Amino acid sequence: MTTAIARKKKTFLKTVGSILMVGALGATLVAQTTAATRYDNQIQTTLTGKLGAKDQFRDVRSSVDDGIVTLTGTVALYQRKLDAAKLARKAANVQGVRNLITVAGPNVPDAQLEQKLAQKLRYVRTGYDITFDYFALNVKDGVVTVEGQDRTGVGRDEALADIQNMPGVKDVIDNITLEPVSQMDDGLRLRAARAIYGDSVLSRYAIDPARPIRIIVDNGHVVLYGSVDNSMDKTVAGIRANQLFGAFSVENKLVVEKVSGQSGM
Repeated sequence: MTTAIARKKKTFLKTVGSILMVGALGATLVAQTTAATRYDNQIQTTLTGKLGAKDQFRDVRSSVDDGIVTLTGTVALYQRKLDAAKLARKAANVQGVRNLITVAGPNVPDAQLEQKLAQKLRYVRTGYDITFDYFALNVKDGVVTVEGQDRTGVGRDEALADIQNMPGVKDVIDNITLEPVSQMDDGLRLRAARAIYGDSVLSRYAIDPARPIRIIVDNGHVVLYGSVDNSMDKTVAGIRANQLFGAFSVENKLVVEKVSGQSGM
C-alpha cells in the first residue's frame, strides 16, 4: 500500500515538473520574442540610414519583424545584393536576413555572358596554384552555376568575386569543393606536375599560365582537366599521369580543342 502511494506521488511530481519546464520554456521564448520585437524600430532606423548613405543601395528597401530583416528592391550587380545583406547582418540586434533583392542590371544573352566569364577567369587567375584547381561554368537565364575543385580556397574566392561583379549575372550557384588537406596528395600533385610539364611534348602548356593542364588530386585519385591542341597531347598526358607512383586512379578529361575560348578553366 505504501509502495503504491509512493509511486503515485512520484508520478505526480514528474508531471508537475514537466509542466513547470514547459511553462519556463514558453516564458523564455516569449521573452526572447518580446526583446527582438523591442529592437525592430531601432534596427529599421539604423538600416534606413546605412542603406540610404550608399548610392548603390538607393533602390533597396528593408523591413524588420522580430529581429528578422527582409531586404527588397533592386541593385545593378549581384555583388551588391550580397553586400546589402552583409550590411544588414552587421546591424546590432539583427537575428537574421531574408535577401529578396532583385538584380536588375543589364540582360546579357547566356552564351555571351558565359564567354565573358570564361575569358575573365582565364586571364585574371594566373600563377602557380591554378595548375591544381579547375572551374567550369554554366549560365541559364543569367544564373551562373560554377563547379569544380580548388586546393586552397583562394582561387575559389577570386573566381566567385569575378563572377559576382560581372554585369548580367542575376544569381550564383557555388558548387566548388575544396580538396582535402593531405601531404600524400600534395606530393602526388608535385610529381604529376613534373611528369606532365617535364615531357617535351607537353612542356609548352606551362608557358601560358592562363591555359595549363589542370591537375586535380583527391585522396590519391588524379583527374586531368583543360584543353590541349591535339589527341596526341591528351594521350601523352594520360600516359604520364598513369605512371605516377601513389596514384590510385587516373581520369583523363582533357578536351582536344585548338581554340582556347571554352568555359572550363
